[in-house]
Amino acid sequence: MNKESFLGPVQTMSLLAFISGFVDTLSFVGLFGLFAAHVTGNFVMMATSLAEFRLGLWIKLLAVPVFVVAAVATRFFIIRRERHAMEAAAQVMAAQAVLLTVFMVVAIASSPFRHHETPGIIATGMLAAAAMAVQNTAARTFLAGLPPTTVMTGNLIQVIVDAVDVLHGHGPVDTKRARLARLVPMLVAFIAGTLLGAVGYVAVGFWSLIVPIAATAALAIGVRSHTAPV
Repeated sequence: MNKESFLGPVQTMSLLAFISGFVDTLSFVGLFGLFAAHVTGNFVMMATSLAEFRLGLWIKLLAVPVFVVAAVATRFFIIRRERHAMEAAAQVMAAQAVLLTVFMVVAIASSPFRHHETPGIIATGMLAAAAMAVQNTAARTFLAGLPPTTVMTGNLIQVIVDAVDVLHGHGPVDTKRARLARLVPMLVAFIAGTLLGAVGYVAVGFWSLIVPIAATAALAIGVRSHTAPV
């Protein structure tokens, strides 16, 4: 899968990180603490909800199997395309854009959410989780050469380690500089996504999802497989 593209690895990973930060923040703020992209965070939130009797237990509980099912379906689709020597990247990113759009429409139609267990909010949360499962599956398949774009802890540590090494002239400095040139823009994009997700939700609610939908559509048009090392 070497589809020609106007997007390089840095642009691709930065857009993915922006989308993840935006959707995760918006879903957390607007859907009773749901992590749509960072599904492991939902295990912590579920435990917290049980221990402290907080709201939103069911939306977090159901998000996990929905995330898994969406990831499995995405992987099956990619395998089928690969076995026929067909491109899958554009189709998968387009599917994510469609799911994000449906997520936005259902959220707008069902909001404001005054209770954490209504069918509207459950459906909205499941669509958010499904959309981000598609992105996570893409990141582990045809975009496996890129660093993780939904969890930033490892990337931040890598930036810190490389920056310290470069400052001290330790190790292969040129390699570390090149890695910093890829990781720093992605971290900045993720942070920008989280900030805009929060501000967007406060300003216009779920309408702000138009921003990550547009970013995902751009990826559907311009993404390609990247296998270069991080």
